[in-house]
Amino acid sequence: MNVTYSYIHEFLGAAILLLLGSGVVANVLLRESKGREGGWIVIAFGWAMAVFAGVFIAAPHSGAHLNPAVTIALAAMGKFPWELVPGYILAQVAGCATGSALGWLTYKKHFDIPGDGGLKMAAFCTSPAIRHYGYNLVSEVIGTFVLILGVLFIVGPDTKLGALEALPVALLVLAIGLSLGGPTGYAINPARDLGPRIMYSLLPIRDKQPSDWSYAWVPVLGPVIGALLAVGIFKCL
Repeated sequence: MNVTYSYIHEFLGAAILLLLGSGVVANVLLRESKGREGGWIVIAFGWAMAVFAGVFIAAPHSGAHLNPAVTIALAAMGKFPWELVPGYILAQVAGCATGSALGWLTYKKHFDIPGDGGLKMAAFCTSPAIRHYGYNLVSEVIGTFVLILGVLFIVGPDTKLGALEALPVALLVLAIGLSLGGPTGYAINPARDLGPRIMYSLLPIRDKQPSDWSYAWVPVLGPVIGALLAVGIFKCL
């Protein structure tokens, strides 16, 4: 495996994931967008297709983890080298940050419309519908547990999520979003939330709100816990 090439494709896959994912949120939430008020089903379906595109593009070259929770889970299973984990996670966070910035650039004139600070932030990172850190954490743990357990069954004996496996993973993410996404917006991916949150704090966005760093640990820690729990259950099965 060409390690540098793998890092590049993890970055690229994560960037596509967030470009399309943040794009569908912006399309549904931002004023004057043609997709305005498309609703939660549109957002959930858009994120699922974002996962499909990211996995499809990156899978042949990096295994298309696109998610530190996936990388950590595969390493804990002995299916991925631990020494490559930091580089993969860095590529995923950087890719997600870049993709969210490209989404902002696509909808730049909509972000320039006054007001709607909370909706603009939602195009970058997650926030809880009802703030309770304990239950918010549990929500992220459960959602990621379902994702990683499904991924482990899909991956089977090797670490690649090939083209044919891109669709099952996307459908799994769609199911999680429709069923479990309401409490926190289902980050289920530390890089998906952390990278865009960093970018949100840096970009010149009109009527920007605080980046809510007091909550940011939840969509980072929750998925890691959920991933490790899924590994433990999978090993027992």
